[in-house]
Amino acid sequence: MSDGPAERAARPLSARRRPPDRSRRLVSGVATALLSRGVGFVAPIVLVPLTLPYFGTDLYGLWMAVVALVGMASFADLGLGSGLMTKLAPCYAHGDDRRAQGYVSSAYLALSLLAAAMIAVLWLLADTIAWTSLFNVAGEVTQAQTRLIALLCLTAFLVNVPLALITRVQYAYQQVGRSNIWQAVASLTGLGLVLAVVAAGLSPLLVIVASVAAPPLVNAVNTVWFFRRAHRTIRPRLRAVDARTAWELTRLSGLFFVVTVVMSLGTNADTLVIAHVLGLSAVAGFVVPAKLLAQLGQLVVLINVPLWPANGEALARGQLGWVRRTTRRMTVLSVLFAAVPAVSLVCFGDRLFAAWLPVPIDDDRWLLAGLAVWWIIQAALSPRFMVQNAAGVVVPQLVGWVAFLALSIPGKWYGARWFGAAAVPWVGAAGYALTVLPAALYGYRRTLRRSPAPAQEREVEPIAV
Repeated sequence: MSDGPAERAARPLSARRRPPDRSRRLVSGVATALLSRGVGFVAPIVLVPLTLPYFGTDLYGLWMAVVALVGMASFADLGLGSGLMTKLAPCYAHGDDRRAQGYVSSAYLALSLLAAAMIAVLWLLADTIAWTSLFNVAGEVTQAQTRLIALLCLTAFLVNVPLALITRVQYAYQQVGRSNIWQAVASLTGLGLVLAVVAAGLSPLLVIVASVAAPPLVNAVNTVWFFRRAHRTIRPRLRAVDARTAWELTRLSGLFFVVTVVMSLGTNADTLVIAHVLGLSAVAGFVVPAKLLAQLGQLVVLINVPLWPANGEALARGQLGWVRRTTRRMTVLSVLFAAVPAVSLVCFGDRLFAAWLPVPIDDDRWLLAGLAVWWIIQAALSPRFMVQNAAGVVVPQLVGWVAFLALSIPGKWYGARWFGAAAVPWVGAAGYALTVLPAALYGYRRTLRRSPAPAQEREVEPIAV
């Protein structure tokens, strides 16, 4: 006899969440990731030909150098975002809202206090920092402009540190599609604000303000909507902060923090290396194709990050077969999404830049090819990293990225000096293959060994991609 509505309602929440729903949510997440990244891809394409002549080569190069520095500061959340998503996935799988609220409350409290303290220190020490030396500023850009642009970008980034946690919470609670839509809204909001400022002929500094203000504004609205309308039971509260839960989250987040620091330094150093070795004038020629290819990398990240909480739920249920099948399929999908447009850009990028940009840049195919190889290699490994992240297996990643940092930074410096900016991504791709790739493969196998399947693992409908 089948169970009635009362019996089904009395089951634990984890028993009522069926694994096939996970696959459908993952497909939805990939689809909305394409939409979100499509918007994020179009926005810089529209903005570069407007902002580059509006700013001038030196000022635009400074802005991009500051953006690179901000990218290096992505570790400012101390790994709490990554740790939170890892911890929340099992809570979602088992319906444990009390523990989830403890994790959420601890993360928001810690990052809010941290962001406020860092903003205060930044502005207090602003006059003591040699901004012009940091960015190798020369030409028409003044010291006052350099200082103000750096402060604006860094302050907006720090304000967004706690606000950006909402994305991690939504992903952990399998609301990847909605989160991606909100990210698309942020891109469109920034685009609209920048276009309005440029159309009004206002100061380039206001263009930067418009660009950096959009993400925190949209994240704030998203946070209010999520916790007040959709998930009241896990919204952050001071009384929900628990010392033991906070320690569990902090211990895992510390490992993610170290990995993020090393990864950010290794992957965002290119612009600063080129600025110091070749000068700011060379930055624009590098950063435009690099930003264009970076959109492919962000697309790969967006379509794979939903795997993180989905794998966490699957590992919590012991469904290793689903993890293996999905990882294989997402590897193929990631490589295709990175390789097809990257190869097209290598073949036809010179024509695109000539027709698209009002200011000519170097159309070095070796630069484009190196950037393409760099992102394709990362795309191939991304699904395996998502499995490790879901299980909190961080040490193999840390070893690989530390080795990459030690090997790649000197290599990029000398490569740029001897062969120009085109050598930088090639050096990075070679270093990545020698260090991070073997670490990723080892960590993936270790994660599956640490998560033995139940005696009779339930077969799950494979994801269709």
